[in-house]
Amino acid sequence: MKTAASLTAALAFSALSGCYVVPGPEGQYWYVIPGEQGTPATIPPPAAAGAAMPLSLPVRLYPANEEATRTGVLTGTVVNMMTGKGRFQLSYQGETLSGEATRVDGDQRRGVASAYGPTGVFMSCEYQMNSPRQGAGTCTLSNGAKYQVHIGS
Repeated sequence: MKTAASLTAALAFSALSGCYVVPGPEGQYWYVIPGEQGTPATIPPPAAAGAAMPLSLPVRLYPANEEATRTGVLTGTVVNMMTGKGRFQLSYQGETLSGEATRVDGDQRRGVASAYGPTGVFMSCEYQMNSPRQGAGTCTLSNGAKYQVHIGS
């Protein structure tokens, strides 16, 4: 029994190496893992045995109108919590926009997402997942820039 506990602790430690823990909502502690381009992705503590673990996915936004071509392709990350919710971050013109994604009630594939930056820039998205690891949709920023979004690799 002691060996199983030691093995479990070692696996948990190795899975979390390179990350740090911060206080989260409702007294929970959240794990922050360095993400793409140094942007951290925040996920909740590991779930109980048998529960689906959060999945971090790359996000790419391709310009779909003239306003968006000024910034080119944007990249970020989304963490699929496997609960119908997700958290995402992306860099836009030097600032980090952070937000959440939620599946539409009654449709396990469609969802909406919103993000906000410190200077007031905001983004609204609609997407559809074809699996927990891949999806596509559209995003519009507060300045009118429109993007086609691809989720996953």
